[in-house]
Amino acid sequence: MSHKLIDLSHEVEHGMITYKGLPAPIICDYLSREESRNHYAEGTEFNIGKLELVANTGTYVDSPFHRFADGMDLSELPLESLADLEGILIHVQEFGRAIPANAFHGLNLKGKAVLIHTGWARHWRTDQYFEGHPYLIKEAAQYLADSGVAFVGIDTYNIDDTGDGTRPAHTILLGNRIPICEHMCALENLPDSGFRFHAAPVKVRAFGTFPVRAYAVLDE
Repeated sequence: MSHKLIDLSHEVEHGMITYKGLPAPIICDYLSREESRNHYAEGTEFNIGKLELVANTGTYVDSPFHRFADGMDLSELPLESLADLEGILIHVQEFGRAIPANAFHGLNLKGKAVLIHTGWARHWRTDQYFEGHPYLIKEAAQYLADSGVAFVGIDTYNIDDTGDGTRPAHTILLGNRIPICEHMCALENLPDSGFRFHAAPVKVRAFGTFPVRAYAVLDE
């Protein structure tokens, strides 16, 4: 059986803004190809790049440590919570900004990566992306946690309403050791079910968030 891979991540580019108020990544050479020629045989050259970024850049995964000082950090997240998960796609455009619990009613969610398709990724790299994004209300996050989901991803600026300083969706999901992926894209290319999901970040100690190459695997 052949497989199709669907990339669900934004590219990380020099100078781009992911989250308003946070600095853009700096992507440059540590050792350029030209400089490297002094270290190797004639005709041989390498590039060693340098990347400076905040954790919340591009498409990224939050671990419990992002919200809780005693929560699991990136290095402690089990691979089973990040990779080869059965996925389910939920379309929520009909609910407007505040996504309610009944968007998920009647579905078998236990142990699955729940990917929430709002369509907001169409605004990526525009001013609109930062204002008025869809988000999970507290009751929806609690319903997902109570349903035993393994992972939650969303294609918006934040899974929470950024006007609510308590951040209930982050608090509930990460408090139940459920990783969160924000700023996803291309969810419209997925079927509603029948795919496997992967989004493993770098294994960094004492760190709560890191960019990922999130993707889905479809059988063909």
